[in-house]
Amino acid sequence: MFKKILIANRGEIACRVIKTAKKMGIATVAVYSDADANALHVSMADEAVHIGAAPSSQSYLVIEQIIEAIRQTGADAVHPGYGFLSENAAFAAALEKEGVAFIGPPVGAIEAMGDKITSKKIAADAGVSTVPGHMDLIEDADEAVKIAVSIGYPVMIKASAGGGGKGMRIAWDEAEAREGFQSSKNEAKNAFGDDRIFIEKFVTQPRHIEIQVLGDQHGNMFYLGERECSIQRRNQKVIEEAPSPFLDEATRKAMGEQAVALARAVGYHSAGTVEFIVDGSRKFYFLEMNTRLQVEHPVTELVTGIDLVEQMIRIAAGEKLGFVQDDITLTGWAIESRLYAEDPYRNFLPSIGRLTRYRPPAEGEQADGSILRNDTGVFEGGEISMFYDPMIAKLCTWSPGKGETARVAAIDAMADALDRFELEGIGHNLPFLSAVMGQERFRSGKLTTAYIAEEFPQGFDGVTPDEPLSKKLAAIAAFVHRTVCARATEISGTLPNRHPTVRRDWVVALPHGDIALSFDGEEVVFGDGFVLPIVSIWKPGKTLAEFTVGGAVLRVKVDLIGSAIRLRCRGVDLLVRVRSPRVAALSQLMPVKLPPDTSKLLLCPMPGVVTSIAVHVGDVVEAGQPLASVEAMKMENVLKAERAGVIKHVAADIGQSLATDDLILEFE
Repeated sequence: MFKKILIANRGEIACRVIKTAKKMGIATVAVYSDADANALHVSMADEAVHIGAAPSSQSYLVIEQIIEAIRQTGADAVHPGYGFLSENAAFAAALEKEGVAFIGPPVGAIEAMGDKITSKKIAADAGVSTVPGHMDLIEDADEAVKIAVSIGYPVMIKASAGGGGKGMRIAWDEAEAREGFQSSKNEAKNAFGDDRIFIEKFVTQPRHIEIQVLGDQHGNMFYLGERECSIQRRNQKVIEEAPSPFLDEATRKAMGEQAVALARAVGYHSAGTVEFIVDGSRKFYFLEMNTRLQVEHPVTELVTGIDLVEQMIRIAAGEKLGFVQDDITLTGWAIESRLYAEDPYRNFLPSIGRLTRYRPPAEGEQADGSILRNDTGVFEGGEISMFYDPMIAKLCTWSPGKGETARVAAIDAMADALDRFELEGIGHNLPFLSAVMGQERFRSGKLTTAYIAEEFPQGFDGVTPDEPLSKKLAAIAAFVHRTVCARATEISGTLPNRHPTVRRDWVVALPHGDIALSFDGEEVVFGDGFVLPIVSIWKPGKTLAEFTVGGAVLRVKVDLIGSAIRLRCRGVDLLVRVRSPRVAALSQLMPVKLPPDTSKLLLCPMPGVVTSIAVHVGDVVEAGQPLASVEAMKMENVLKAERAGVIKHVAADIGQSLATDDLILEFE
């Protein structure tokens, strides 16, 4: 067995590998860039080596720097995690030349499956069902349009060396094909140093379901069930689960056997994933094979009980797998939510900054029998950088049982865990994840890769509580306000024999209307006569509180902001004010402050680097026309005109770094 493993990665996956290595008694080495000097994976490892500047092209992607770190520390094996060099055949070959084990597949398998064009040809030869498309390289946008027409819209434009949603666009017409081709090339070149593009048919109403495979160097190859990964945004997975609520046993077996056949065809060993698109009638088509550990591997570990990282290490050390296909069973149900530094209220634009509060719920078995797991690489007080992927953590829940009952229990456990997850200082998608957990369509398992686009066509602006939840939140707000007032009456200096009391009747101002109520002991009585008992031990200063309202438990994030109270739970985010009836009546007479008019300005929506300016002063533009592109967190974002107009002033230059709301250009 290895004595020392270097993890050629960063963030949560580096921390994840370190945990298993420590469990196995293996020493670990972290590598880090300038931006990651104080990162969690650095402090967790036994040793750490600096490898370069913050941009990944000057640190985590530089093979020579990783090799030098190996020489300095004497590591005898390298785990690449995912992303960066994890599917780089040249890196695996360099390690082999150095006499260091690569905890991953052989070079030939990486080369064969790393190129999506080649992999589809190999898959077809191995008898794997494939999507119709043009597998040869495409030279320019004109050729891309011709191919798209011949295949038939919609089409998927994809980077040959792509992964993780990078370099991928869906085109529904010629204009989108032209724009998507160029954007995919640019994004692919920046992310992978390889701008080769191919096009394939986009399957409508598709599900994205993948099969986990695991094989050793002795010819043993098995599949470990599937993962449902259909909840995606811009081809980036957001929520995953295992097993899939859609597959039957026959389809699972057929997909698993085809995945194993493909892995055998390229002489594969280690952990790998074969991704499929599945249509509404359970016909499935090969997408790609990822020759590495997947981001969403925890849900497979939770339902199989197999530590994939441990198996990868043992396989790389030459050990045989200690089980056969029939030993692999899927027990219970697991859900994974990816917490991203992306602001859902600003169209999921990247967010950077310091985590002023980072308090995830405690891992392990919960009171309801579920298991909670949080794979993360950050800590309270740490910073989210603009240089890397925006993932903060992967929150996972597992519930025992079978079928729909187990799935609903896992979803409920996730909803509760998200309510208990405190995350402040940056924009993040936690409220969006909470909203999805509460949607009937998601809970019933009616998923496609278009789920987010269909359910949130105008973007995400929070969850509007229904009447029962509104009353519960009004009762909580009044309880909080009354508790604060009661505390204020206990300040020192109160005159003898005087005991100030707190009023019983209040008006709670919610964004969608006022609610009048009064307290009668531990009950809240509403203006319409409805009564809600409320009990809590909340005290001022606690930012996470548990309230029992009407017999039901609600975990709510509570923040006092001036005279207002911010309440958050289940995707609801309300700024509430509690007033006396007299003050509430007077507040109706106050004028409303209007926001500034920015309709003639194009402002940078996120911190990033300007990669293109598509217009000049004096140009006449139409609504929907591309104006500029900004790259942030490895993604290129095309900014388009919201209306027709004439360009008055261009304030930004290509290559310029901008902060949120910095001016890019101005209209007349």
